[in-house]
Amino acid sequence: MKGLRSHWSLRPCKEPNQPLVQRVLAARGIVDPDFLRPSLKHLNDPSLLPGLDRAAARILSAVRAKERIVIYADYDVDGVSAAAILWHVIRAIDPGANVTTYLPHRLDEGYGLNAEAIAKLCDSNDLIVSVDCGVTAVGPARVALERGIDLIITDHHTPPRDAESLPCAYAIVHPLAPGKEPYPFPDLCGAGVAFKLAWRLATLESNSQKARPELQRLLIELLALASMGVIADVVPLRGENRVLAHFGLDQIKRSGLVGVRALRDESGLGGESVEASDIGFRLGPRLNAIGRLGHAREALELLTTADEVRAREIAQALTGWNDERRKTESQISEEAAAYAIGRGMTTPEQRAIVLSHESWHRGVVGICCSRLVGLYHRPTILLQRDGDLCYGSARSIDGFDIHAALHACREHLASFGGHAMAAGVKVRTDRLEDFTRAFVSYSNSKLAPEDLVRKMTVDAECDVAELDMSTAEALDSLAPFGRDNARPLVLLRGAAVATPARPLGKTGKHLVFDVAHGSRSVRVKGWNWIGPLAEAGITLRAGQRLDLLITPEINKWNGRRSVEATLEDLCVETTDIV
Repeated sequence: MKGLRSHWSLRPCKEPNQPLVQRVLAARGIVDPDFLRPSLKHLNDPSLLPGLDRAAARILSAVRAKERIVIYADYDVDGVSAAAILWHVIRAIDPGANVTTYLPHRLDEGYGLNAEAIAKLCDSNDLIVSVDCGVTAVGPARVALERGIDLIITDHHTPPRDAESLPCAYAIVHPLAPGKEPYPFPDLCGAGVAFKLAWRLATLESNSQKARPELQRLLIELLALASMGVIADVVPLRGENRVLAHFGLDQIKRSGLVGVRALRDESGLGGESVEASDIGFRLGPRLNAIGRLGHAREALELLTTADEVRAREIAQALTGWNDERRKTESQISEEAAAYAIGRGMTTPEQRAIVLSHESWHRGVVGICCSRLVGLYHRPTILLQRDGDLCYGSARSIDGFDIHAALHACREHLASFGGHAMAAGVKVRTDRLEDFTRAFVSYSNSKLAPEDLVRKMTVDAECDVAELDMSTAEALDSLAPFGRDNARPLVLLRGAAVATPARPLGKTGKHLVFDVAHGSRSVRVKGWNWIGPLAEAGITLRAGQRLDLLITPEINKWNGRRSVEATLEDLCVETTDIV
């Protein structure tokens, strides 16, 4: 069935007479009884991570010997959180530990380990530990080896396909390190890997299977940082990631970390429960913004060394950076969308978007890629042209491995790295046209025209009468929501509009209306739906019957709670769904 914005498919219902939450779980194939009861006991033993025990032993030896340790991190939320986790544990083991941090400048140095930075760090350090980067950094690793400095790499991005292609390092900690027994849960983010390393450091230092009490308390506290990496890096919210996010979100609400409290309060979350969407839309963007437009060192300072006054100062500055980022992002997104349409890149015949411009800010193009993917549902690469090189980001759609696509076009690339859904890329300017043709050709060979329409998988059908508070609370127990564990999407088939749609908010882009069944009604909010309905010539009138895709939610306002729903898609002509 085709809605106004997407194709719909309904998961098979095996338990039609069960409560709605049980129907959703069954439709998603979730049979684990512990899914609704996450526990820290569900986390795997850190020692199962390839390379982790060797890395932990070397770091602890360096701490005890007062060696100079530097943590080299990526500049995004995942990398900054990972670095802060490791820094806090090292300093807790030895408050006098000689540990510093290094984040490359996004524009001047680019993503990951770079040879020049490693050479400088070798002059002033005895041990270099990467977090959230480095698994493909063969050249920079060789620099450390030649200088006689041990390098430990911890990462989660797509590794080389064989062990011989790995960097030569003292230890490589990666869930999917080639040539090693794979870790039971392959989808950890960088902060998740760092948390596992911090956990093992704590038990190793305690010479026990359990860390001493003060380190145990710190590890629980650091779940707040791990949850930021998990959610901001959009890794699947299943398995260990779900556990880290569940307990980490609760820690953000009650955090004893000065920087987390300052960031939380500056984001307007003081005293409230914190949800995954709050990291995605409030906390994460603030931490990311300064690294996109400037240097991320202050974001890391906030999460490590800042005192109360300095933390508030940094948090306020991050809000300013984020406001500037939003303006820049909006401008680039609008320009890129216009160029994509003008160059025929949004047609069924051209199933990928590749665009470049010299004025686009390379620190923001990744977010703009995501915007275009949302609009046109096809792999997108946006680049900033800067002399002989173009620097950019790539974003994908479900079912299309963009890292594999870049690998297939690697003859045209200066460098690339990332994973199936997102990547960074450098292209020589004189090879840009060849790369564009190759990438679009590859995309056309892997994607059919129907793949360019967003697909929405409906978890279950229900009627308005089911959407009471107890049902909404049961659905909320599936949280935290995110990749591979989205908010439940339900179909109201033939729902009756009880009140005509009316504008919501100051912008005139949103709408609200009620649907009813008997004596029960539910308010439906449609964010950015005024325009699409007007373009389709649809007016939502009282008494009209619609098929609606909604996500039920609990609205909290002035101490009151009510069940509402967010409109995801609709179909005026009620027909059978496939």
